Amino acid sequence: AGGARGASAMRPLTEEEARAVFGKLFKFVGKDVELFLRKKNNESYCFRLQKNKVYYVRDLLMKKATNIARDKLTALGTQIGKFTHSGKFRLTIT
Repeated sequence: AGGARGASAMRPLTEEEARAVFGKLFKFVGKDVELFLRKKNNESYCFRLQKNKVYYVRDLLMKKATNIARDKLTALGTQIGKFTHSGKFRLTIT
């Protein structure tokens, strides 16, 4: 029961997951991936994973969300893609 609850909590990407996400982003965005993560107003963004879905979240919002229990947080940020059952990352373009 504890494992299922932990699996649904929002968490940072592992190194392997981050490599898959950045690889796919680089394929579609190119060298401007860094600009994608750092907007004009110099705010930083990060990626978080929840139930195999990857979210793009502003760092300031992420810090404020630490006051919310992980198992109570449904979603935070913008979903940019998800990991398939085979472990491949699928970018969602909306």
